[in-house]
Amino acid sequence: DTVALIEQRLYQLGNREVSSQMVGEMAMEALAKIDQVAYVRFASVYKSFNDVSEFTQAIATLPPNKRG
Repeated sequence: DTVALIEQRLYQLGNREVSSQMVGEMAMEALAKIDQVAYVRFASVYKSFNDVSEFTQAIATLPPNKRG
């Protein structure tokens, strides 16, 4: 489960507190690997895109689509 993996990574850091930015970045990283549409949707809100160029940059950073 992706959420459990993120939680485990956060616990491994050993910090009593973590920033929401760190959690958001971990969520984006995980989404990029498992669901590219969900990644773009999350990123568009999380990063507060102001124009199309920011949107296309986010798409360009996605790993190649795995087909199989």
